[in-house]
Amino acid sequence: MQEEIENRSVTLIISGTKLTGRVLKMAITKYLAHRKEKKNSKARTGPVVPHGRQTVKQLVGQNAGVSNIEITDSNIRSFDRVARKYGVDYAVKKDRSVSPPKYLVFFKARDADALTAAFTEFTAKTVNRAKKPSVLSRLRQFKDLVKANTVDRVKHKEQERTR
Repeated sequence: MQEEIENRSVTLIISGTKLTGRVLKMAITKYLAHRKEKKNSKARTGPVVPHGRQTVKQLVGQNAGVSNIEITDSNIRSFDRVARKYGVDYAVKKDRSVSPPKYLVFFKARDADALTAAFTEFTAKTVNRAKKPSVLSRLRQFKDLVKANTVDRVKHKEQERTR
């Protein structure tokens, strides 16, 4: 009796092992088929072409003809916003050989009109920013005004007391 129970339990363990082995093999096969399908679908769609800001190497690699413009303004981040707005493919390279450093903006030759519009807006924003006083200078002016006003009040009160 004991031997029969042992044989049945061993048989159950062996069949369970075979079952899990088959399930594992089936799962791995399905996973590999899924990966192969994904790889084939990516191959059909073609390579992804980067847009917007990219490296000079990526830009030249698109074989679209590259031109460049020089910017001496250190606030290149505001140009990034404008160029993204106009959908220009460009690359920025910093030239440190000159003091202060200048920036070279490389762009595709077919984006010349869009880049011209983007630069027009960028320069207009830069000029408007230069016209406006900074927040810190306005704060200093306000502090000086308050300080002068309180000094005048103190002097005025002292003059009234002496009378």
